[in-house]
Amino acid sequence: MLLPAVVDDKWWRAGAGASHQSVADAFFPYRVDWRFAVLWLPVGVRPGHDGVHVLQDEQRFLVTFGLLKLETPLGNVVGGHITEGYRWYTAVGPRLSFVDDGLTFGTNRDRGVCVHFGEPIPHVLGRKPHSALTVTVADCEGLVECIGEA
Repeated sequence: MLLPAVVDDKWWRAGAGASHQSVADAFFPYRVDWRFAVLWLPVGVRPGHDGVHVLQDEQRFLVTFGLLKLETPLGNVVGGHITEGYRWYTAVGPRLSFVDDGLTFGTNRDRGVCVHFGEPIPHVLGRKPHSALTVTVADCEGLVECIGEA
């Protein structure tokens, strides 16, 4: 059973009369598939609490995945794109890519956003820094709109 985490509407957008659209602090929780909970619960993931935080006021990009945390200046985020149709064994849980230096924080196998960084971020798993992070958030389109398309 798929259950998107429910949170309060935490983002604000400029009204119709504004000259540009801006987004203040935004939170994108994970879309969780409880069939795979055994792979993400051991690291302490809390649906509705963990996810991607875009902190415009502090110019920070913060991602939490239970005990794992990734943080970089917002200016280091180049953008993202939606990816989908993963194999469960490559997408669920905290994972390193076998192909490149990417990192995955996955809670479902259906879809997510691959976020690209200008400068690789310090390693969270493994020994190498990461140039990209895939997150399986509930609102993929909203996250891409917030950080820009890569």
